[in-house]
Amino acid sequence: MGRRLPAAKIAMVHTPPVVADFLSARRVAVAGVSRSGNQPANAILRRLRDGGHDVVAINPHAEQIDGTTCYPDLAAVPGIVDALMVVVPPAAAERLVRQAAARGIARIWFHRSFGDGSVSEAALKACAELGMRPIVGGCPLMYCAPVDVAHRCMRWLLTRRGRVPA
Repeated sequence: MGRRLPAAKIAMVHTPPVVADFLSARRVAVAGVSRSGNQPANAILRRLRDGGHDVVAINPHAEQIDGTTCYPDLAAVPGIVDALMVVVPPAAAERLVRQAAARGIARIWFHRSFGDGSVSEAALKACAELGMRPIVGGCPLMYCAPVDVAHRCMRWLLTRRGRVPA
């Protein structure tokens, strides 16, 4: 299932197998990075990059964010992409799922903490019809070392509420 990072790049916390598989991807596209730089997608992009991933930023309105080249969509990204982190409004999620399927990207994670996050019924239905098994909920910052106190607390709470993989 694509290229993998060494296990040492994944935090030493209880990491569900599906999360460990996602985090073992070498090249990860992060959709939803913001030009303002202070959105969850930007933090995810930085942490994945700092953890050794080759990250790709997806934003149709920017050419570069946080020193990373941006692409308007997945179709425009050159080379292999092993995983997709979806941190966009729910209405845009289905389009990304279909773009990922067209590129053969099987690892998809929909960011969500307490609200709907990036999850939409249409995106989940598209995943099911395309044979994809996405991660629905939570955030890589709950698992990528170093995990800060806020994300440890969120992981604990959201796990108990069934909003992240157990």
